[in-house]
Amino acid sequence: MSWTVAVAGATGYAGGEVLRLLTAHPEVEVGALTAASSAGSRLGDHHPHLVSLADRIVQPTEAEILAEHDVVVLALPHGASGAITAALERLAPDGGGAPLLIDCGADHRLTSQQAWETFYGSDYAGAWTYGMPELLHNGETCPRAQRDELAATRRIAVPGCNVTAVTLAVQPGIAAGLLDPSRLTAVLAVGYSGAGKALKPHLTAAEALGSAQPYAVGGTHRHIPEIIQNLEAAGAAAGSVHLSFTPVLVPMSRGILATVTAPMTPALRQAPDPEATLRAAWDDAYGVTDSGESLIQLLPEGTWPTTGTVLGSGTATVQVAIDCRADSVIAMCAIDNLGKGTASAAVQSLNLALGLEETTAIVTQGVAP
Repeated sequence: MSWTVAVAGATGYAGGEVLRLLTAHPEVEVGALTAASSAGSRLGDHHPHLVSLADRIVQPTEAEILAEHDVVVLALPHGASGAITAALERLAPDGGGAPLLIDCGADHRLTSQQAWETFYGSDYAGAWTYGMPELLHNGETCPRAQRDELAATRRIAVPGCNVTAVTLAVQPGIAAGLLDPSRLTAVLAVGYSGAGKALKPHLTAAEALGSAQPYAVGGTHRHIPEIIQNLEAAGAAAGSVHLSFTPVLVPMSRGILATVTAPMTPALRQAPDPEATLRAAWDDAYGVTDSGESLIQLLPEGTWPTTGTVLGSGTATVQVAIDCRADSVIAMCAIDNLGKGTASAAVQSLNLALGLEETTAIVTQGVAP
């Protein structure tokens, strides 16, 4: 059986990366490619690397076009998917024949209306099933509950890329009760493609090359409530997570390196072998058993994540260690923001929702040098 997949926002970075994966997917056929201002142009004008789709004409993002498909991937700016979703639901009011919807934007990630209105300042569109298969639930040691939810849904919200890096870095320690969530500090080095294609002075080469630029400093970044939501799902008490989050744009096109610092809990501090206890929690969640995560690699001790090793892939590398002098734990994660951070997560979730092998069409090998 083959499913047809339309991609709305096909000319953007996220849409292009979704298409790169879908062209290699053996079970799907790429259908309509849509956009707003670039409708009527060739896809090759925007993504010349997608040779097999280069001559396809970009269509307008209209519900009537998208509704003809089995799956619709929404790679649209924040706030844009709600209207399209509503229009699609009007075309199939009873749900019959409605496509599986996968939103790469933020519109349906947050379960709290108050958090949405505080950080996004627009009308709340409601939460969809969260598209992070590896998300831990309530102290789980092996992430399975989220996969069950994804297998049963028709609406998927793909996580934010920074959120993915921070969540994967620390959630095993939160779930195991080894990290104090009340004083988390996350500093991220982020590639420029995470800012999208919009032309802004600080995103030009003249401003970006040779410079590191912090942004959304002081607790203003929109990914903060989503990270808190995930860590509470993993086992942190409601209201106990306090996160200082500082992203920094660095001169690379793709990639995120997240460094998260957290105080140790008494359970970890008083363990007979704190280092072994700490690593066991990450091993249980991601590790080397037959049920381990194929897209998350816990690195050998003493080896730290780098963005170069995951470039172009849908994998994440993680590492954790104790800083005894600071009475803290350092957890790190590297991902490709367009890969595991966006498009690979979308395709991974699509596979689960369609009953396919989870890693179908996910690139697991990085690009080097």
